[in-house]
Amino acid sequence: MGKGGLGNMMKQVQQMQAKMAEIQEELAQKEVEGSAGGGMVKVVANGKNEIVSITIDPEVVDPNDIDMLQDLIAAAVNQTFQKIQELQAEMMSSVTGGLNIPGLNLPF
Repeated sequence: MGKGGLGNMMKQVQQMQAKMAEIQEELAQKEVEGSAGGGMVKVVANGKNEIVSITIDPEVVDPNDIDMLQDLIAAAVNQTFQKIQELQAEMMSSVTGGLNIPGLNLPF
């Protein structure tokens, strides 16, 4: 590989890094919602994997069945994070051109 080839490759890497930084900013602005129990528990998180809010319908709060409420919250959180991973993968594919590059994860 000649000097021009290496320089061109470095330029492409820098462009990819700049695009990844842009995507991270976009993700920080996006919100994703997951729910469980037919919408009785809703969790909203942003693209940086930070929970923004949790909404619990009072009807699902049963002091005699805290385990069910805990399970619903966990299910809603897990669904939310699954949706965030899908969103991140979709947005990253625009940088990688759909290529699956091992180890190329968003540094959050």
